[in-house]
Amino acid sequence: MKHKTHSLSPTRRLKLLLLCLILLLALLCLYYGSSLAPSSRRSDGEDSFGSDPVLGAVAVSRDVGHLHELRELNLDVPGSIPICDERYSELIPCLDRNLIYQLKLKLNLSLMEHYERHCPPPERRYNCLIPPPTGYKIPIRWPASRDEVWKANIPHTHLAQEKSDQNWMVVNGDKINFPGGGTHFHYGADKYIIALAKMLKFPGDKLHNGGNLRNVLDVGCGVASFGAYLLSHDIIAMSLAPNDVHENQIQFALERGIPSALGVLGTKRLPYPSRSFELVHCSRCRIDWLQRDGILLLELDRLLRPGGYFAYSSPEAYAHDPENRRIGIAMNDLLRRMCWKVVAKKDQTVVWAKPVSNSCYLKRAPGTLPPLCDLEDDPDLTWNVSMKACISRYSKKMHRLKGSGLIPWPRRLTSAPPRLEDVGVSAEEFKDDSNVWQLRVAEYWKEMRVVLQRNSIRNVMDMNSNLGGFAAALVNEAVWVMNVAPVNSSAKLKIVYDRGLLGTVHDWCEAFSTYPRTYDLLHAWAVFSEISARGCSMEDLIIEMDRILRPDGFIIIRDVPSVINYIRKYVTALRWDEWFSEVEPRIDALSKVEERVLIARKKLWGKELATV
Repeated sequence: MKHKTHSLSPTRRLKLLLLCLILLLALLCLYYGSSLAPSSRRSDGEDSFGSDPVLGAVAVSRDVGHLHELRELNLDVPGSIPICDERYSELIPCLDRNLIYQLKLKLNLSLMEHYERHCPPPERRYNCLIPPPTGYKIPIRWPASRDEVWKANIPHTHLAQEKSDQNWMVVNGDKINFPGGGTHFHYGADKYIIALAKMLKFPGDKLHNGGNLRNVLDVGCGVASFGAYLLSHDIIAMSLAPNDVHENQIQFALERGIPSALGVLGTKRLPYPSRSFELVHCSRCRIDWLQRDGILLLELDRLLRPGGYFAYSSPEAYAHDPENRRIGIAMNDLLRRMCWKVVAKKDQTVVWAKPVSNSCYLKRAPGTLPPLCDLEDDPDLTWNVSMKACISRYSKKMHRLKGSGLIPWPRRLTSAPPRLEDVGVSAEEFKDDSNVWQLRVAEYWKEMRVVLQRNSIRNVMDMNSNLGGFAAALVNEAVWVMNVAPVNSSAKLKIVYDRGLLGTVHDWCEAFSTYPRTYDLLHAWAVFSEISARGCSMEDLIIEMDRILRPDGFIIIRDVPSVINYIRKYVTALRWDEWFSEVEPRIDALSKVEERVLIARKKLWGKELATV
């Protein structure tokens, strides 16, 4: 048989050439794709390959400069993010009074609605980075920060003059000092705390009462010196004040490293679950407790544990002014109908205690006001829920126990709380959760050890607190943790409080109620996945995290690989590339999906970089 010789047509030659080019490009992509795989900066500072015996992943070290290469090879990576004008250096988007005026919101000023949250609509959001004020310095570290801060960081001295006779704060050169005084304790919070313990006849004049008094809510806290001095007593306070005419109180408190939050007793429930505090404190806080059928006192009643105390110093305690005497009589009558009893009184301070069960409520005459709340009312629903002028009754279990059933601190931190069954969690699951977070936090610290300086982290936020395991794992560190329960899992925040920790409910589709530059470390576990599933913007959340993160502070994001890949593109644009690490963690009992961990550190930058 004869074989015919066939010559390739021009069309076939072109097809073969294109096929070869496609194969060549595929090989190049494979090569460069492997070289651009997620990297981890190791403590030895050298490129190394190998399996990490604890993380259970291959960790590859790479220079931070490699991030710039990554940005150049990804056309959708933002080259930069705009810088806001310096006049916004203290912007709190959802507590912006300028926005209220611009939107012409119809608010009742007498009910403090203008101090409540009012978030900007999407078209009015500030999609820019908040600059620090001129002369900003890395904050003074704890514990020295309790007593002094840099004036340049919070350039407001109005309170120093207004409260000069009360020892709130004193301007001293380039610093502001805090002598520990307050409106009702000019001679120091430390002496006042001992005086309260003596009034209550607690053993050894210790306000912690053998560990049975752990969580405190300080309403109208000023610069939070009461909360600052409670820390040495193994008591932790949520120091609360609005962003009102007493400018920047909470900003000072957070700059000092004291647990605190912006908030107001207005028309909405405070974002804390029921039965969270053993003591509510109000030192001459100028609140009209009698308004709207005692609705503000009924909110405190919701928050107090069985037998919890309300320490109050104004105006009831005044004995001579006729108007204050009238208010005092009316307030005592209201609290009597709420079944509260006076347990201590001295000079200008009076302490009430609420009942330990529902028995007193059930013995009241029919029609007595305030009424009991409806049985279907959930006292733990708090996000954007209006206050109610009714008494939140105890659960059947609390009524039967005649108390919260909590053991003293510090054992309550690791013991399964009685309200676990309310959130469908077993004691074994609680224990496993705690053990997992001990290991996870140890690995975070191990990864960061090359850059972590002593006392460089004080204010910490866990953006998805779950059962509080992350915060519990940090109990031996010189930090405090704001445990944030996202709105879709807010019920679990009661477990955080039952462990003797602090927290709040929040919707991460909105800005958080705090000043810029108030946290040293933000931990976000599955937060981005959650808001993305709800259709909210991950880019908005990234910019919000940058707003509340201090320069030199860290972010730890633990999420699915697609989220980490997305956020990694923003690291340089956000100036989070002071130090950078990315690892694949070991699978554990909480791993429901594949996860990666990204850790980054925010640079200190100023307005001189605004055009960069």
